[in-house]
Amino acid sequence: MPKVKTKSGAKKRFSLTGSGKIKRKHAFKSHILTKKTTKQKRNLTHTGLVSSADEANVKFMLKI
Repeated sequence: MPKVKTKSGAKKRFSLTGSGKIKRKHAFKSHILTKKTTKQKRNLTHTGLVSSADEANVKFMLKI
C-alpha cells in the first residue's frame, strides 16, 4: 500500500498547537492594502484558530 500524502497547500497554510488545535492566518492581508484601515490590517496580522465546523476537513487534508 502506498504512503498517504498530505495536501501540500494545507501543509503550508496550517499548523498544530500544543493542545491539538489548528492555527491559521487571516485572509485579505496580501495586497490592495491602501484602502484598508490601519486597525483592520493590524487585526488581520494575528493568527486565528480553525472553526470546529472546518476542523475535520483540515485534519483530513493534513492526514492527522
